Amino acid sequence: MAWHKTIRRHPLRKRFLARGLAGALLLIAPLASFAARSLELSSPGRQLRVTIDTGERLAFSVSHRGVPLVLPTPIGLTLNGIGTLGDKPRLTGQQRHSVDATVRPVVAQKSRQVRDHYNALQLDFAGGYALEVRAYDEGIAYRFRTSLPGQVTVEDELAGVNVRAQDTLYWPQEKSMQSHNEHYYQPMPVAEAAGKLVGVPALVQGGGVHIVYTESGLRDYPGLYLRGEAAGLRAVFPKVALADIARDDRNVPVTQEAPYIARTAGKRAFPWRILGISADAGGLLLNQMPYLLADPQELQETGWIKPGKVAWDWYNGNKLYGVPFKAGLDTRTYRHYIDFAAENSLEYIIMDEGWYKLGDLLAVKPEIDMQQLMDYGRERGVGIILWVSWKTLDAQMTAALDQFARWGAAGIKVDFMQRSDQWMVNYYERVAKEAAARRLLVDFHGNFKPSGLQRTWPNVLTFEGVKGLENNKWSDKQTPEHDVTLPFIRMFAGPVDYTPGAMSNAHRKDFVASFDRPMSQGTRAHQLAMYVIYESPLQMLADSPSQYRANASSLEFIRQVPVEWDESRVLHAQLGRYVAMARRHGDTWYVGAMTGADGRDLELDLSFLGDGEYLVDSMEDGPNAAVFAIDVQKGSARVTRASRLNMQLAPGGGWAAIIRKVK
Repeated sequence: MAWHKTIRRHPLRKRFLARGLAGALLLIAPLASFAARSLELSSPGRQLRVTIDTGERLAFSVSHRGVPLVLPTPIGLTLNGIGTLGDKPRLTGQQRHSVDATVRPVVAQKSRQVRDHYNALQLDFAGGYALEVRAYDEGIAYRFRTSLPGQVTVEDELAGVNVRAQDTLYWPQEKSMQSHNEHYYQPMPVAEAAGKLVGVPALVQGGGVHIVYTESGLRDYPGLYLRGEAAGLRAVFPKVALADIARDDRNVPVTQEAPYIARTAGKRAFPWRILGISADAGGLLLNQMPYLLADPQELQETGWIKPGKVAWDWYNGNKLYGVPFKAGLDTRTYRHYIDFAAENSLEYIIMDEGWYKLGDLLAVKPEIDMQQLMDYGRERGVGIILWVSWKTLDAQMTAALDQFARWGAAGIKVDFMQRSDQWMVNYYERVAKEAAARRLLVDFHGNFKPSGLQRTWPNVLTFEGVKGLENNKWSDKQTPEHDVTLPFIRMFAGPVDYTPGAMSNAHRKDFVASFDRPMSQGTRAHQLAMYVIYESPLQMLADSPSQYRANASSLEFIRQVPVEWDESRVLHAQLGRYVAMARRHGDTWYVGAMTGADGRDLELDLSFLGDGEYLVDSMEDGPNAAVFAIDVQKGSARVTRASRLNMQLAPGGGWAAIIRKVK
């Protein structure tokens, strides 16, 4: 990872001290100012201001363009035998600096280069702890640091966000902290969320501004949830698990908890608490704070990490038609998937649940010749990713991963963790590290939201933690409105394995949930646009090879869309209503637009193009898409950067295009 930093002179001081690996300039405040009750930090553009109250209890508040946005919110850490860090704080020092850096990720999710531009304030307190605060133009973040001997026991952390009771919460509803973390987003006044368990990330809308609350840099510590209170949202954490019970190979609920949330090193940085803030909802789609605030990359050799698209078997249960054999969980069927992937330049296939006898990752089903498949995939340039249940992997990690490496597997899909206590958070990192040692990619499913692990261990390419396409197999709630809500909330945290690509499409009145022959709500073009809008460096083709071959124009579009982006732009965005984005890969632009229940026309302003003439090849809702959701038509136009096109979207519709320069 390459870095470029430009350090800006702080306007309030003439004397600076160079300090730290980044070469940042730290401002040492005069001792006389330590008695100040409140300290302020503004974002580089000065539209956001965070105020830290250091009176009776540490608290923060945030204003946007001078208007209060986050009301005073207490923060602190309660340590066993020590007390609450943040109660009656005694300030002993403060340091300020500004950073303007360029980060170049191993895997380019939103962009090939990421600007890391913020103002920072560190407050040092008596008792061996400090508070770090960063103000970006895109939001505010803070975390605690401690410098205490040995280990500490964290009984609780005081965190959250106080807002106005009338603000709107898009509630990621949860029943328990033992969860798949798959959410629908129900809008409600914050006051009505009192007593409700709220998943993270969560979005609050008020005063014309959007706030997304989440975390990053989560290591050796439990993942947070929120609970509604009269004053807003308060952080709650799963406690350390003392005992659990394995009901089967995947469901392992905690049966006994400790009276604390973590035992950890006394000298450490704790996770960042992040508030992504944007007046325009579209700003959330470009916000990269969770990535920037993650711990730096630990994996040194990364040339083998290869993002790509994946032919997926589970959505249609390995069911094929138009083939000269009976399809199933067997070698012949998976050879067919490999052939399909090779013919369409897909980098991978997944062998999902069913390839091994549950409970033993070394016991391959007799119908499957794993080494033959691995060798055949290698011949055809297609890697194989293996699904595993987390509990079995935990029990057999060394033996299983060694065997996968000997076979020549490309990666693993780890499923059903359903917990985010400290042990489980550490399990994620252990999997990432052990997989990387064997050059295996990782896709986490049944997981909590991304919290920075993909930067620290870039072989972790994607995460589920989303109500994705598979829910159509058993539910009618996977609506187009949901599809145009989750990019603003769930995708804010990191890559999202929604698994798009349904070729059977219907509007709600015609939709039927079917486990074996699933369909999606919304139009075909709505599904195609997901390949541009939804960010996942390991992007699935959920439907079966038979379905794609029967829909050749849709397949032709999907196979051309990359999974990494050099640049991303928001064209139109309204939370829960519609979203349109343009993304560049090399010299080619890709456009995707999706709408909820209402059909609409959106203007495509092509001023982001360079000079010269371009060819637009589009996949659009057909003239009868409002009735027949499968109706999709191809379009073509020659344009310049001065051109304007009309994107016509049917109800639940979409529009997608590839834009190439005419040579």
